[in-house]
Amino acid sequence: MSLYATQKFLYHLNRDASVQRRYREDRTQLLQEYALNDEERTAIDIGDIGKLYVLGCNGQLLMHFAPLLGIAWADYLEAMREGVRKYGPVRAGIYAMTTGIDEKVAGV
Repeated sequence: MSLYATQKFLYHLNRDASVQRRYREDRTQLLQEYALNDEERTAIDIGDIGKLYVLGCNGQLLMHFAPLLGIAWADYLEAMREGVRKYGPVRAGIYAMTTGIDEKVAGV
């Protein structure tokens, strides 16, 4: 997995109007410029916030990507929860899960 490349893409998309324009106009060509694997490329292409979260993308990057996709705040939060339910625990990055989604951590 190329988590760094995925997050680098999201960072550029979130901050650069020309990247946003290219994302709307020729997403396929734009995504080829980043060292993404097929799973990452597909998740970005279809705007699957939950899958990107499970792949390890930082929530700060995703919270800016979501409005670009027209996703409201509450729906963005639910998309991350749904991603864990659908795809399993977060695999990498700072949100990596070491317990099951139904296990309590520190008594919480």
